[in-house]
Amino acid sequence: MRLDEFQWSRNPRGLHVISAFQTPVEFSRYTNAGMGWVKLVCATTDFLDDAVEFMRLGITPVMRIYLGRYGAGPFSRDLQNITDPFIRAGVKWFEFYNEPNLGVEWPEGFNPTWQDTQNVIAPLMENWLNWAEYILAFGGYPGFIPLAEADTPDRSSVLWMDAFLNYLAANHRDRFTRILASGAYCATHPYILNHFYQEVPGGGPLSARPPELQRAREPGWHFEYPYDPICQANDPGRTVYGGTPTTPYGDPVGLIAMGRMFNERTAALFGTANVPVVGTEGGIYGFRDQTYQQDTRYPPYNLDSQAEATVAMFDWSAQQAPPWFFGVSLWKEDDYFQPTTAPAIGRLGDLGPILKEVPPLEVMGAGTPIPMTPTMSGPAPIRGQADFHMLMLAPGLDTRWFFETATAYWSRFRPMFTTRFELIEIIPNNKSLAVTVLAQPEMVDTMRAAVRDRFPNVWFDLIVADDLARVRDLLNARAQSGLRFG
Repeated sequence: MRLDEFQWSRNPRGLHVISAFQTPVEFSRYTNAGMGWVKLVCATTDFLDDAVEFMRLGITPVMRIYLGRYGAGPFSRDLQNITDPFIRAGVKWFEFYNEPNLGVEWPEGFNPTWQDTQNVIAPLMENWLNWAEYILAFGGYPGFIPLAEADTPDRSSVLWMDAFLNYLAANHRDRFTRILASGAYCATHPYILNHFYQEVPGGGPLSARPPELQRAREPGWHFEYPYDPICQANDPGRTVYGGTPTTPYGDPVGLIAMGRMFNERTAALFGTANVPVVGTEGGIYGFRDQTYQQDTRYPPYNLDSQAEATVAMFDWSAQQAPPWFFGVSLWKEDDYFQPTTAPAIGRLGDLGPILKEVPPLEVMGAGTPIPMTPTMSGPAPIRGQADFHMLMLAPGLDTRWFFETATAYWSRFRPMFTTRFELIEIIPNNKSLAVTVLAQPEMVDTMRAAVRDRFPNVWFDLIVADDLARVRDLLNARAQSGLRFG
């Protein structure tokens, strides 16, 4: 499938409805502001007629089933009965599950973590796969699970996404690859804080206009955080994965950050090239009644400058964002219209939308991984340096210990992190691999047999974890000296 084959308005502007129980919709709020997306949250079929009217108006609906504290529950018959009428009405874009890295999406008293494969990661992925194949069977587009864009140890959206994708690679590689190739997209929630700015005319890429001088359709806007010049000058090397001591659990709080992370990870694991990304809620939030400056490296914003920046954000999405980024729906309708209409709505109405020219790029890349068979010998020989780097913890070592005490190494080099031998098998046999193995003395022989002896082309980088403090110091020293391997 190609990017240009996905059916949508080509207008990156979007707005999220007030709630799952809002009906009828005031369509003028969407048409007057030139919206191209609407995010619907459906506990019943109440929004069905509204979805039909939105499509008639040229506004593309995204239908998310409202689940409440559903945790990792399955796509049940009741949920299917809510979904089916939207499919029959012609809705294409669907979501299942919402921000599972937050406890509010789970039953009372349950604390979800990305380390809990049995109770969290596995059931989410197994049930999502079943749902996605159902949506695809009817010509729809299933959205990969959106995460709250957090950077704390248990809630980190980067670590959660890695856990999702590593599980799928180890257990359902071919199945997920087919889903990606057939119409899936990645849903994100980019609440970007004040991670944007507009250059001073003639001032260069590190200059930033104060809020009162920002103008939506003048040049110099930056929405590429954390890759923009201000961030890189302040913390060189920072990426969505972190990559610096100040960001041990990643830095996903940017307009396209999580979409970029998803595309990079699925390219490495599943051979994708351009998976569509839709911010199904987000934007520059919290603009009423005061000035906000969540990150002091960037200018503050207020009610009026938020209006200019919101127009610029959508224009940037259409003209400068990667081709796979299709836009974002502002959170949410009532915040922009109550108690009075926000200036952003007026500016969007004054300055009509710029449509995105979507090129005919393939979702899957030329380097799509070849399904492994028993006769294949694993990854290819290393020539120069390995294409991929994996860090593997042997049984008996705690993942939480690693991320709490050796984050500098992981942040600096960003290896694929796993505790599963099977992940080596999904590396394409035309790509090379180096594996850093941490193993306690009693597991060294097991790991040598499972990795070095079974996959002779793999660079085997063994660290004996006989003293955890020594291992921490060794990995920190590698990070400080820029030496990935010992």
